[in-house]
Amino acid sequence: MNCTRCKNNLAAYTRKYSGEQLCSECFSNSIVRKTAKTISKYNMIKNNELVAVAVSGGKDSLALLKIIHEMSLTHNFRVKAITIDEGIPGYRNEALHIVEKFCNELKIEYKVYAYKDLFSLTLDEALEIRENQKTSSCSICGTLRRRAIDYAAKDIGADVIATGHNLDDTLQTFVINMLSGDTNKIGWTHPDTSGNSLRKIKPFCEIYESEIVFYAFTNDIPFQSEPCPHMNEGIRTEIREFLNSLENQHSGIKNNFYQSILKISDIVKSSNTKEKRICSKCGNQCTGTTCSVCNMILKLKEEQT
Repeated sequence: MNCTRCKNNLAAYTRKYSGEQLCSECFSNSIVRKTAKTISKYNMIKNNELVAVAVSGGKDSLALLKIIHEMSLTHNFRVKAITIDEGIPGYRNEALHIVEKFCNELKIEYKVYAYKDLFSLTLDEALEIRENQKTSSCSICGTLRRRAIDYAAKDIGADVIATGHNLDDTLQTFVINMLSGDTNKIGWTHPDTSGNSLRKIKPFCEIYESEIVFYAFTNDIPFQSEPCPHMNEGIRTEIREFLNSLENQHSGIKNNFYQSILKISDIVKSSNTKEKRICSKCGNQCTGTTCSVCNMILKLKEEQT
């Protein structure tokens, strides 16, 4: 069957929710256009800004780096890559090698920031000394990673941080926040972050994870195939499988769910009356006297001693 758009090339991808049959070239162009449209819609990148792309070595972040880099060649902004090394033996080394090679090929400046240097402990060391086993590795790693990315962006003088979070990530995070009762965080899922002191953007927020996988394959983007050894410790994997099952039975249901999340997050964001303060330990914005990152690091160091 020929491509629905160009009518010339053989179709390589079926987009079930739209009914389109796309060749590799038209499919890739559609991903680039959708990313550009999302950036434009939410004014994610402004003139002459430095964008720090957080690159883990996975499919999403490497695909985003490629697209953002190509956009920067015809638009007035600059790109640098930052990578966080959690210190997971036998896992992160492969990713660091892939990122280094990919950045060198694109001629993009990049820098690696390690948990060990920033927090005086690796993720594995943090997991060994955690007081409560109910505190998942993903919870600890996510908290430390966010702070590490913030530090890295400030260190290189970036105006905005771009991450490869896709539509599926948004849906999964929403469900996790609902199940855990953490409703305030629902407001954080909205793609408009223009009011934040350090803007974090997600240009892939309207694109399915499965489409980014195909984009990476069809554009010969190498990415880490080895899954994180801690990935099944949390509930996210179960939620991912559940949502994928729903999408297989009801094409487009993820898009519908995402549109609902946008409306809900906008309401929660507007009604969140918690006053933003400055953390007494690190100087970052938070809602209490001490931010969650500093609280976690203090607890870990107390348990370490």
